[in-house]
Amino acid sequence: MSRTKKEENQAVRNRLYTSILLVLLALAAITAATVAWFSIADKTKVKSMSLDIESDVDLRMDLDAHDYFEQYVKKLSFESIAQRMQSEKGFDMQTTPLEPVTTADQNIFTYENGTEVPDTKGAYLTFTLHFMAEKDMIVHLNSADSSDGAGDGTNISSSNAELPEAMRISFTADGQTWIYDQGMGDTFSTSAAATTFGLPSMGSTRINSNNAMFSLKKNTDKPVLVHIWMEGTDPACTDSLKSADYAIRMRFTGETTETINTREK
Repeated sequence: MSRTKKEENQAVRNRLYTSILLVLLALAAITAATVAWFSIADKTKVKSMSLDIESDVDLRMDLDAHDYFEQYVKKLSFESIAQRMQSEKGFDMQTTPLEPVTTADQNIFTYENGTEVPDTKGAYLTFTLHFMAEKDMIVHLNSADSSDGAGDGTNISSSNAELPEAMRISFTADGQTWIYDQGMGDTFSTSAAATTFGLPSMGSTRINSNNAMFSLKKNTDKPVLVHIWMEGTDPACTDSLKSADYAIRMRFTGETTETINTREK
């Protein structure tokens, strides 16, 4: 039986509504991508970085494992990390800028289009830090300076005020991952994949369970896998970051069992 004119008109209208809806959804998807990611076609990248890592008195680290505490160091410079990246990953940190990527497990990183990015490309950084302590302790990331005016507390800075909000640093040890997100401030959140946390404003001191990470046993090496990347899905990760510079400082503080017990009383 043939359809009536009214039924045909209704069918046309339904197709029209569906088409309009699909177009609106497509526009929304394009808008969201523009807001959250650099324009891939522009090959927009973040250039020029510095990276310094420092630890406290009873805590030391290095890029290699050692047998004795005295063989580790208190400070790692950009130059030493860049040399390791060059020898292990095959790219120069000084001339290879970061690109926006994202990850669900801090292991596989992808571009906006889903293409997997190898760690040898330089779009993000990955290296291993080895820690050792003279006492059993819990290691925290600390935004406070080691002394007045030292300027060594954890901080991500840039001439572009938006860039620190888009940066992430993750630490993986003993099957657990902690992600530092400077834009979170002194808060934290947990998921099945990781604990994500911020820190108090630069120069503040507040060592607590929010920023506690991995544990160390006296005179025992602990390898910690570090990733540094620009999170493409962060609202701050837009074309305004084009050719931005950035500097990263990380300061690690160890808290002994005795200190933890005193703090929690």
